[in-house]
Amino acid sequence: MTETKPPSSDVGAHNDVGAQDDIELRLGASLVHLPIIRSVAASIAMRADFDLDAISDLRLAVDEACSTLITRAVEGSTMVCRFTISDDQLRFRGAVTSGESDAPSTASFGWRVLTTLADSADAWAEPGTQNGQRNWIHIELAKRKPTLT
Repeated sequence: MTETKPPSSDVGAHNDVGAQDDIELRLGASLVHLPIIRSVAASIAMRADFDLDAISDLRLAVDEACSTLITRAVEGSTMVCRFTISDDQLRFRGAVTSGESDAPSTASFGWRVLTTLADSADAWAEPGTQNGQRNWIHIELAKRKPTLT
């Protein structure tokens, strides 16, 4: 099976963030890779001086987002995950190719968990652009750095 590449507007275009600060992973869209993604999310948040509670929330939110994406992915496809660090937040975006044309439901229990753990979250579907190309399903979330009071 030949997998299509994400469109040029893929993982970083939903917001204007410089790609020089991005960390991108490309993994098989399989639940066995969740521990790797959780570890990367925690390591990035630690290096960005997030506190332990925020690191734990981010790790669980990324896990939920990736689980949702993986269950919608075409078998044997790749999941693209991008982490973007800024002064006040860490942003995660994940995308998979899917045979489905709708974004993940924002009414599900998993989405409620994700939005409780993250400061913002969004999900959308992007239709394939050429003959036979699969749709792209995206989830983006952000966790702000806790402020000291």
